[in-house]
Amino acid sequence: MFTATDEKPKRTQHLGRKVQRVREIIGMKQTALADVTGMSQQNISKLEQSESMPEETLEKLAKGLGVTADFIKSFDEEKAVYNIQTNMTFNDQAANNGHQNYQATYNNNNNPLEKVAELFEKLLQSEREKVELLTNANKAIQDLVKQINELRGDKFNN
Repeated sequence: MFTATDEKPKRTQHLGRKVQRVREIIGMKQTALADVTGMSQQNISKLEQSESMPEETLEKLAKGLGVTADFIKSFDEEKAVYNIQTNMTFNDQAANNGHQNYQATYNNNNNPLEKVAELFEKLLQSEREKVELLTNANKAIQDLVKQINELRGDKFNN
């Protein structure tokens, strides 16, 4: 006879940890997710440590990850690992039996690799802009130093 204490305690849904695991599985850094969502990296870090979050925030993160909020809510790492192992076993058996091995295809709009490449391009462009700003600032400082030295020279020559 089972009592309420015999039942397994229901684990609470830790949305932040689920967001983190999905992000890690697709190979995205916090900074990249921050860039895509318009949030700061620090905010992403705090959200990943939060057990719950507003639905609107979850939707924004899900969109940045290329999944749905429902996918994140229902994400179960143990099931994902089981599915991967099962599919790998099935694919290995199919290959060994001479059967055709079908691979999953991605919709180009939701391809995580394309998103990562797009984010990398944005990051690279941002770095180029930073280098240009620093170069311009350095040139401006050199010009100021030159002007100061010229003024000092005029002062000492008079």
